[in-house]
Amino acid sequence: MNWNVPPKPAEISENRLIQAILQGQFPIDSNLPAERELAGMLGVTRPTLRETLQRLGRDGWLEIRHGKPTRVRNYWREGNLGVLAAIARNPGSLPLDFPANMLLIRCLLAPEYTRLAVERAAGQICNYLQPYQVLEDDAQVFTNWDWQLQIELTVLSGNPVFTLIYNGFAGLYAVLGLEYFQNAENRALSRKFYQDLLASAQAGDAAGAEQVVRRTMRESQELWQRVNRK
Repeated sequence: MNWNVPPKPAEISENRLIQAILQGQFPIDSNLPAERELAGMLGVTRPTLRETLQRLGRDGWLEIRHGKPTRVRNYWREGNLGVLAAIARNPGSLPLDFPANMLLIRCLLAPEYTRLAVERAAGQICNYLQPYQVLEDDAQVFTNWDWQLQIELTVLSGNPVFTLIYNGFAGLYAVLGLEYFQNAENRALSRKFYQDLLASAQAGDAAGAEQVVRRTMRESQELWQRVNRK
C-alpha cells in the first residue's frame, strides 16, 4: 500500500502564495491581483485558487472582502498557529529577530512543562536523560536529541497543548537548532543542563527542575544574542 499521496493543486498553490507573501512579492496590507491574473500566476484553475484563498483566509494570511480585492493581512498580528506552522516550513524568510523571539517563548513554556513532567513522571525522565553522558559532540546529534527531549517533557507534563504547540515548531527547530548547536559553547551549556535536570529528576525535585530550565533558557538567550552580534 502506497501512502505517499502527491500534494493537491490547492496545497501547491497555497505554499507558493505563502512564499510570495513571506518574500515580499505581496507585502503586508497590499492587495492581491485579480482572481484571473493570480490563478494564471500560480498555474491553477480559478476554483482551485478560491479554495486556496479560503484556506489562507482561515489561517490569518488574507482578508477576503466581497466586491473588493483580497488584502494581505499583517499575519504577525492577525495570524494563528497555522501561520506559525507555515513560517516554520519556510525558514529562509524569517525576520532577523525571530530566533531570539522563539527562545523567549521557550523560556516562558519550558519551565512549566518541565516542572509538571517531573511531578508526574520523574522516573521516566531519568531513563530518558541517562544517555546524555555519551552524546556525540555533534550539532546534528544535539539538535535531534534536544528536540526529542523537549517533546518527551511536554508529553509527560500531562498537558497536550504544550505538545501541539511544540509540534508546530518542528521544521523550524530543525533549522534553528542546528545553527544554535554549531557553537561548542552552546553544546556545553546543554550538556550541563541535561546533567542538572537529571539530578533534579532523580531527587524528585520538580521546583528545582523548573529553576534549572529557567536558568538555562536565560543563558541560552544570552549566548545566542552574543554570538549573533559578532
